[in-house]
Amino acid sequence: MTGTGTRTASERFGRALAYEWIKFRSVRSTVWTTVVMALLPVPGAVFVAATESLQPDDTVLGGSLTIAVPAMMLAAVVGALVVCGEYGSGGIRTTFAAVPRREVVLAAKAVLVATVLYVLALPSCAAAYLVGDAMLGDDHAQGDPLPALFGVAGAFSVAGLLGLAVGAMVRHAAGAVTAVVGVLVLPSMLGPLLGGAERWVAGVSPTAALEKLTQSSDATADAVGSLAAWPSLLLVTGYTAVALLAAGVLLRRRDV
Repeated sequence: MTGTGTRTASERFGRALAYEWIKFRSVRSTVWTTVVMALLPVPGAVFVAATESLQPDDTVLGGSLTIAVPAMMLAAVVGALVVCGEYGSGGIRTTFAAVPRREVVLAAKAVLVATVLYVLALPSCAAAYLVGDAMLGDDHAQGDPLPALFGVAGAFSVAGLLGLAVGAMVRHAAGAVTAVVGVLVLPSMLGPLLGGAERWVAGVSPTAALEKLTQSSDATADAVGSLAAWPSLLLVTGYTAVALLAAGVLLRRRDV
């Protein structure tokens, strides 16, 4: 039998990932938030189609994924809860005792969050588009669902990872949720108050990347910058990676 001291890096990571999956599906708040996130886009598409509220200059893809923005906020909340829940219950001490290398714990949480959110968001958003397409008919431009839907699912994963990074730094559920939702919402809210700087401020938010990917009529260059959809997602992914690295450094330096 392989001893604890002789485990390979892949074995340690696999063990940590297995622990994280058990914890993830055992916490009701995390599970229910994830379920609501996955279910939200389709009813949103039905509502937009049934109320005929799709704007004339919007695409079927953009209209069908109107509720993808609040769903992505829930994805960020899921990421925050994955780590803050353990700090709140005191279970983080047990986690660090079982897996002493804290960067391995954070990496396992990141892989789990990104994978679960992507696997759920992709079929959910694809189903929302198909429902919207069926109900709206040929009265509007379709948009280009592929490969955009893969990027939309990726945006959900990135939002979850951002929530995880903020949660690991803040360590308090309410504070982390408030902070990460603020990152998603405030740039687009404050942008109009900043005149010519609006396109730069609003354009760096995950919400802007999502709107560009869904080809929403709200994602104009004046409002969210002229950076294209995929480069915008890459930018958000980049600073999320930096936030995760910062969270990892803080985890190693703190007592708990």
